Amino acid sequence: MGQRVVCRHRAAFTLVELLVVIAIIGVMVGLLLPAVQAAREAARRMQCGDRLKQIGLAMHNYHSVYNRFPTGYYSFPTTSGMGPSAVRMDSWTWDAGPGWGWAAAILPFMEQAALYERIRTDRPLWDPIHIDAIQTKLPVYLCPSAAGGDDAFVVQDQTGGPLLIDGRTIRLGRSHYAVNHGQESCWDECGSEPQGVVFDNIYTGATRTVNIFGDTSRVADGPFFRNSRTSMSHVTDGSTNTIFAGEHSPKIADKTWVGVIPGAFTHPKIRTTENQSESAATLLFVHSGPSGGELDIAGFPIMHPINHPFRHVCQMVSDHPGGGNVLMGDGSTRFVSESINQLTFAELSSMNEREVINADNL
Repeated sequence: MGQRVVCRHRAAFTLVELLVVIAIIGVMVGLLLPAVQAAREAARRMQCGDRLKQIGLAMHNYHSVYNRFPTGYYSFPTTSGMGPSAVRMDSWTWDAGPGWGWAAAILPFMEQAALYERIRTDRPLWDPIHIDAIQTKLPVYLCPSAAGGDDAFVVQDQTGGPLLIDGRTIRLGRSHYAVNHGQESCWDECGSEPQGVVFDNIYTGATRTVNIFGDTSRVADGPFFRNSRTSMSHVTDGSTNTIFAGEHSPKIADKTWVGVIPGAFTHPKIRTTENQSESAATLLFVHSGPSGGELDIAGFPIMHPINHPFRHVCQMVSDHPGGGNVLMGDGSTRFVSESINQLTFAELSSMNEREVINADNL
């Protein structure tokens, strides 16, 4: 008798069934991916806010020791535009050495005492002895959501080329956070002009003329400016109602934790109708407007809350969807919507203009 052959059919997917399964998996991934991305962004936004809180705590610890907040940046004080050759005074802005900024000043309070000890604050920040220290990448000054880079950058001159000091280019460690100069801006020629125009009333547009002669405090109405010595007593609008610092994306322009170099410029990486290059102070500062010297092409005062489409090199810009984190004077942080009322953001930006904040506009 011949052997009996038994045929066994293996179970398998048909091509149609396989395609259906693949389609279902694709739909599920498509539904889950945005949720995963949103969760990751929420975590990054929280981490960004925590870093701003660290900065705020360090500022308050600095205030406890010195009875004032850190200076916006140190510049040889002058009322005539004259100074020692070693300070490298800019004849246009009257910016000068040593140039160290607010974020360098609080390093000992940011668990960066070892780095601070490598710095000679009595010597200019561009002194060759600082060449390595000033390029240091400090994660606490970097937002995890920021696009555009977190490495040190080459400082530029007015033309957009490298700023050369004794034939050397200067690289500065990057920061994704900048401090608040207020509504008004006083850089470029403002720092050296005899007089300037500031807004006396942002609601009516009334202005007044002030004397400057190198003293930018006569224009700035925020907590940080050249040679600022702001204490809590100066924040008469209330520390809970005054922005001290906020985000600035490197995809817009470069900011640093180190300080200011006379003759340096901040250049926009994204060009808009109202955007332009600004002088060295904007390596550290942002402002909200309205500013007496800043009008749009139609002649109206410019205000630019966070993520405003003007994309100024001197405004707050965040890569978080819908708005950005700001540090308040009391050390708290807030997430400010990019659709915030412009006047409300301006009110939050000044420290002593006596505006009353309308909570309904926040």
